[in-house]
Amino acid sequence: MMTRQRVSTGSPYEPIIGISRAIRAGQFIAISGTAPLDSEGKTVGAGDPAAQARRCFQIAQTALKELGADLSDVIRTRIFLTDIDDWKKVGEVHGEFFSEIRPVSTIVQVSRFVDPEWRVEIEFDAVTDAKANG
Repeated sequence: MMTRQRVSTGSPYEPIIGISRAIRAGQFIAISGTAPLDSEGKTVGAGDPAAQARRCFQIAQTALKELGADLSDVIRTRIFLTDIDDWKKVGEVHGEFFSEIRPVSTIVQVSRFVDPEWRVEIEFDAVTDAKANG
């Protein structure tokens, strides 16, 4: 049986929905749709898609570290925007984190998120060379 490690980042939505921020199963890591929240569950960068994207990447980076991985292990990102015209601002922030790593990525527009202040939400998939810890 494959061991699973779970990470929680304290999002107020995790217990309500019954999700983990990230799960590692063997060498595969999946990170849930990551919204721009601070440690108290408040929106970061209201009205600023670049600041919100930066916060999403920081949250994912922390979750990866907890699971023994880092951004270089990311193979796919999925970027969801409420306004597709934000693609360039958010894409430039993606480039700050991934210009050398260059995972595959998709950018799509959605009608809205749980919190109307969010302009972006991002999912991540990663594969590591190392096996999961216990």
